[in-house]
Amino acid sequence: MMVWRQLAFVAAIVAPTVVYAGEQPLYEAAPAWVVATRLPDASESGGGPMLYDAQQRIDGATVWSYFDTAVKLDTPEALSQNSNVTLAWLPDKGDLIIHELSIVRNGEVIDALAGGQKFTVLRREQTLEQRELTGILSATLAVEGLRVGDVLRLRMSTTVKDAALGGRAQLSLPLVAQPARVAAANYHLSWRSTDKTQWKLLASGVDAKVGKSGGFSDLSFAVPIAKQPEMPGDAPARYQMPPVIEASTFADWADVSRTMAPLYATDGTIADGSPLAAEVATIEAATDDPLKRAAMALQLVQDKIRYLAVGMDGGNYVPQAPAKTWEVRYGDCKAKTLLLLALLHAMDIEAEPVTAHAGLGDIVASRVPSALAFNHVLVRATIGGETLWLDGTDLGTRLADIRDTPALGYVLPVRAEGADLLKIAMRPPARPYIDLSIDADESTSIDLPSVIDLTMVMRGRFASLLTLASAQLGPKEQRKLTEQFLQSYVGQAQYESLTTTTDAEAGTATIKGRGVFSTGWKRDDRRMERWLSRIPDLLSFAPDRARPAWADIPVATAAPDLAHYRMRIRLPNGGEGYKVEGEGALDGRFAGYGLKRSVTLADGAVTVDETLASSGAEIAAADVPAERDRFATMTARAPRLIAPQDARRRWQLAASDRPSGTQLAAVEAIFAKVAKDADEDNVTPLAGAASFHSGIGDYKAAIADYTRMLAILPSADTYLSRSYARQSVGDVAGALADAEAARKLDPSSSNAIGAVAMLTAEQGDVDKAVAMLDERIAIGGKQRDDYKLGKASLLGEYGDAQTALDVVNAMIEEKPGSPWLLNARCWIKGTREIEVESALKDCTSAMELSDSSASILDSRALAWMRLGRDEDALRDLDAALLQAPDLGSSRLLRAIVLKRMGRIDDANRDLAAARRIAPSLEREYARYGLKP
Repeated sequence: MMVWRQLAFVAAIVAPTVVYAGEQPLYEAAPAWVVATRLPDASESGGGPMLYDAQQRIDGATVWSYFDTAVKLDTPEALSQNSNVTLAWLPDKGDLIIHELSIVRNGEVIDALAGGQKFTVLRREQTLEQRELTGILSATLAVEGLRVGDVLRLRMSTTVKDAALGGRAQLSLPLVAQPARVAAANYHLSWRSTDKTQWKLLASGVDAKVGKSGGFSDLSFAVPIAKQPEMPGDAPARYQMPPVIEASTFADWADVSRTMAPLYATDGTIADGSPLAAEVATIEAATDDPLKRAAMALQLVQDKIRYLAVGMDGGNYVPQAPAKTWEVRYGDCKAKTLLLLALLHAMDIEAEPVTAHAGLGDIVASRVPSALAFNHVLVRATIGGETLWLDGTDLGTRLADIRDTPALGYVLPVRAEGADLLKIAMRPPARPYIDLSIDADESTSIDLPSVIDLTMVMRGRFASLLTLASAQLGPKEQRKLTEQFLQSYVGQAQYESLTTTTDAEAGTATIKGRGVFSTGWKRDDRRMERWLSRIPDLLSFAPDRARPAWADIPVATAAPDLAHYRMRIRLPNGGEGYKVEGEGALDGRFAGYGLKRSVTLADGAVTVDETLASSGAEIAAADVPAERDRFATMTARAPRLIAPQDARRRWQLAASDRPSGTQLAAVEAIFAKVAKDADEDNVTPLAGAASFHSGIGDYKAAIADYTRMLAILPSADTYLSRSYARQSVGDVAGALADAEAARKLDPSSSNAIGAVAMLTAEQGDVDKAVAMLDERIAIGGKQRDDYKLGKASLLGEYGDAQTALDVVNAMIEEKPGSPWLLNARCWIKGTREIEVESALKDCTSAMELSDSSASILDSRALAWMRLGRDEDALRDLDAALLQAPDLGSSRLLRAIVLKRMGRIDDANRDLAAARRIAPSLEREYARYGLKP
């Protein structure tokens, strides 16, 4: 999928471990063709792996793999990690043979099996959670008597002969590459000289030597091989194949195709009068259209047969019979493909199996012809001259999707006469995997949370997985999972209602929800704007091809996918004054994606409609610079909605904005409903309600929200939040009690210590408050200066102003040029009316040194006011509020200045806003002799 997060619902199945009484390892000498390797001296290894010798031989249809390994157990950790030896093999295809298990100690070789110790054979289905039964057996042994400093050596072999390959042999072995270190290591491969064996090293920088000996050809090379070239992460898979050596006795790809063909013969697989014959009859009676018949057959296989891979008893390549698959109602890709083929052939629809690799299909053409090049099989049908790729292991495919193409790269048609590789030509899907529509109400204020009604329609695996979740999870768990899924597309939201319904006929699942989520409006360049396009958040394109070795490497793009997004936002004041900037209409290809977009602003609402499609096409290296430029330009021109300067803000709301049906009333109602569901596992609804109520100045409601949170899940942060809310409504004693509770929960919290000190001072005990901060200052550490500045602020507000200035002056001497310290000194001088003339200089210097000047302008305005220069003060306050309209202190100061100037109505508006933003400001400024 494109960039969407995939959902995974996996039933928790415990994979059994069973002591196996059947096949057992053999204990024999190594075969005569093995070339013995000298164990290096322990001093040569420096600890860790000492020996890695891999020797493989293709002898007719049998592949021998011999390994000689030794590791020095130089630490307790190495001893713990290596004291249990576990070896895996497939008993239905060959043997596990133990040649030697020994301990080398001070030059002495100790046979670890001499005392009669034997490997215990277990059957551990470790991939059962992934719905796979492998049949792999594990021989395990806890080596007795191992000590730190020992060398543990193991020599063993496995043999593999697969009857399904028709006498052919194949192998593929990952290679150890630098920077991995092994004291002595090599690889050796041999095969009968009379056999037409093909081999290939899928690695660079390997000096392989080829020769002949005793009727066998061979090649060898040292390992670890050279470190493989780094590749960009966005390179196609064929550039990122891990280093391996491959060999096989298949003549070519056509030989592989012919060998597999008998396994998928369908003649006689559906008996007359059988349940499968009845299913065929039902489909044929429903429609004469072969395309519809194929879609119905595919739906039958996808929906009625659950996936379970069975690799036992030769099942790696041999599919389960269709009748058996229908009887047990499970099967892997082979079983589902054969069943689908049988159904299609019974209806005279042309179809054939094709083998593929789900992940490395791009590199198949570069590999040695063998069945190991593939790990998947599906159906290629031809109807009305069209090629259709039908995958029984997929989910939710319906008639509308039947022409969709899988991202499998090269595939191999399986035919009796043989076939060559075929590359799938990909195209975007016919229907969106995600179709999201959101109606957002922001008609009261751009600061409030958006009230949203959303509908998300999903198909394919998304729909099937949500359907599975609804069947297997309880209501609470299902809702939590749905919310987590939606978060990837909507962000953090609180939902008063959330439902999921499924449509088996359409193969879709639909989520409908109503809730609130954080406003998308942000302040930028002194104006409020809202980005409308999802593309900048969903897509990126920044390939790095600067290295000369990467200059010709193309860029891989996302597999075929399709998504559709629509959002309609109802705006305040009927949309008057709102405008769209940027490029609204878009229709083109960018960075491998087909993008379509329209933006309309009409009838008091803005509507954005976007479609993103990908087909998996590569971007040639030569086209990358131009494509990066096009993508960057497109992203920079993405549309954004601009609010007018007089847009209604949260501090301008009044009781008249709360009638039923308004955005504000809806937000309050939703938070009231979702808050009822808060519990220890999720207090987010209450936190959201508290934040909302604080934002609109309803601190009494916020206190109630925080109180409920504390009853459910106490925390220092919540106590501090309630402390601030209580202080805002004038309950200083309650605020202090909460701050002390926060400090009790987290004694090291600087926020809690600072709050306790300030509130203690506000209640009149300045000496105690200062002593508390002095104690922390004496401890030192990274927060020492924070406590010093807190002490200066406390003294500046409640204590001796000159002492406060002395503290700040000393700090400025240590850190000259700090705009925040200069601003603090300016503020203390202005509030306490001392050295006011120099306060102007402090604030001006601070502004010259700071990137953010709103709070400094606020301080300088107070200094102007103290000097009786109200016009200058008003100019600074206007500038401060242009940068930060929600700065409550500037609102209050401007109200005082405007009242002095006789602009009573303007003053009252600012005073009302200040009281809503920070109700405690009037009480604080009254201490400075400043009253509106």
